[in-house]
Amino acid sequence: MPDQPIHTLVVEDDPVLAARLRGYVDSVPGFVVSGVARSGEQVLSPALHGRLDLILLDFFLPDMSGLDVCRALRARGSTLDIIAVSLVRDLAMVQTAMSYGVIQYVVKPFTATAFRHCLERYSAFRRQITASPGGLVRQHDVDLALSRLRPDGSGVTLPKGLSAATLDTVVGYLRGAVRPLSADEVAGGVGLSRVTARRYLEWLAGQRLAIRTMSYGHIGRPRHLYLWRRP
Repeated sequence: MPDQPIHTLVVEDDPVLAARLRGYVDSVPGFVVSGVARSGEQVLSPALHGRLDLILLDFFLPDMSGLDVCRALRARGSTLDIIAVSLVRDLAMVQTAMSYGVIQYVVKPFTATAFRHCLERYSAFRRQITASPGGLVRQHDVDLALSRLRPDGSGVTLPKGLSAATLDTVVGYLRGAVRPLSADEVAGGVGLSRVTARRYLEWLAGQRLAIRTMSYGHIGRPRHLYLWRRP
């Protein structure tokens, strides 16, 4: 079954910024903008919550703060995921926001690329927490799901012999590919041996971050091909 779209509410009182955020969200596969709200009162309207999964919440609204919106949502029993979008860089604010269920905190200003990666990490997180049949999870599953929200996946312990720096290089190369790549192609692109490149690619496939397929179009043994798993 294909992944269900992530229905997203954009909350931003500035029309220009709201339109920009909407464009960012629309550009990421798997996300659908269900509406735009320009005040806390609109966010709290039950009419908006029919088909919502995620709220992109500006923390400076004309009628109330983003924290007030979070408090009100949780008081009403809402379990919607919230990504805060704010100019505030104060650690205490971030910690308070997290205590009210804010799953990610994005500091303005940010680039389209940075915001796209934020949404991709959130999508990977959602896939991970729904991957176990029957909702039963192990500690490893919990750690892995939470690690999806981090830019470098640092919550996951790499196997012996794999380095985070080289993994980032392989991931960056694979992300930019428009078709599945073989280990030989990745090795040549990033300057690794074929054996080393395949170790990283196999690890990514095992973590469900890359899709592994087989190619039978060549003489000899079939080749493994790898493609970054986009939301």
